Amino acid sequence: MVQVSVVIPLYNEEESLPELVNWISRVMIEHGLSYELVMIDDGSNDGSWEQIQKLSVDFPIKGLKFNRNYGKSAALNVGFKHCEGDVVITMDADLQDSPDEIPELYAMIKEGYHLVSGWKKTRHDPISKTIPSKFFNRITRILSGIKLHDFNCGLKAYDHKLVKTLEVYGEMHRYIPVIAKRNGFTKIGEKVVEHRARKYGTTKFGLERFINGFLDLISISFVSRYKKRPMHFFGTLGTLSFLVGFAFVGWISWQKIHAIYISKSNVYRDVVDQPLFFLAIAAIIIGVQLFLVGFLGEMMTMNSQNKNDYILEDHIGLEKK
Repeated sequence: MVQVSVVIPLYNEEESLPELVNWISRVMIEHGLSYELVMIDDGSNDGSWEQIQKLSVDFPIKGLKFNRNYGKSAALNVGFKHCEGDVVITMDADLQDSPDEIPELYAMIKEGYHLVSGWKKTRHDPISKTIPSKFFNRITRILSGIKLHDFNCGLKAYDHKLVKTLEVYGEMHRYIPVIAKRNGFTKIGEKVVEHRARKYGTTKFGLERFINGFLDLISISFVSRYKKRPMHFFGTLGTLSFLVGFAFVGWISWQKIHAIYISKSNVYRDVVDQPLFFLAIAAIIIGVQLFLVGFLGEMMTMNSQNKNDYILEDHIGLEKK
C-alpha cells in the first residue's frame, strides 16, 4: 500500500505546479516514503492541466480535471475517493504550504491521531483575510468544541479510514474536523506549520467565502445533531407551537364561558374579536405543519442516497471503469 497520498486541489496554478511536484518528490525520497499525488484541476482556464499531464510522465500522479469550477470542497471530495495512501495529506498548490511539513504530519498520524490540522501561526495574508479568519475560527471552536486555531488551513493530515467517510460540498472543506468528530474520529491534533508568501499567481480569496462558510457551519451543526432524527427537531418545535396555541385558545374560550355562565355578565368580547385568538390558531397550524415536516424528514432519511454529481472532463492514472 502507498504510504502517503498527497491530495492537491488547484485552480489556475500553472506556474507553481512544476516546483511544487519536484519539492514534494524530493521530500518523499529523502524520508523514504512511497507516495502518490492526486491532483484535481478544478476547471482551470490556464495551462494547469497540460502541466499535470507533462509531470505525470515522471512522477506518480493521478490527475482529475473538472469540466468547470466546482470549488475546493468538490475537488477534495473527489480526490479523497481516488486516494490510496495509508496517510492522506491535503495541501494547496500555490506554494504557501511547505511540503517539508509532510514527514512530521505523517508521523503524527502513525502515532494515533485521526486528523492533524496545520496552524499558520505566522501568516503572510492581508488584514482583510486574517481578521475574518480569526473570527470564524473562534466561532467554530465554540460551536464544535474542537480546540483548533486554524480550521481553514489547507495543510492537513488524515488517517485513510477517516477520508473514506468524508462527504464534503459547498464550503464545508473548512469544517472537515467538525465532520470528522461527528463521524466518530475524535483524535484531532494540531501542528504549527510554515506559511509562505505567495510566489505565483493571485489569491482566489473573496469575502463571500466567509458568508458561505458561516452558513455551512450552521448546516453542519444542524446536520450533525439531527441528520438521522429530523423528527426530534421539527417534532419538538411543532409540538411546542401546537401546545402554546391550544393553551391560548383554551384560555380565551374559558374567559367567555366564565363571563356568560359563571359571572352572568352581559359585557364580554367574542372569541373571534380578539387578535390573540388568531395568533393562537396560527400557532396550532404552524405546529401541525412542523410536525409533518419532521415526519416527512424521517421518511426521506430512511430512503436517501447521498450523491454529488461532479463531471470529469479528463483524467490521468485512474483505472477505467
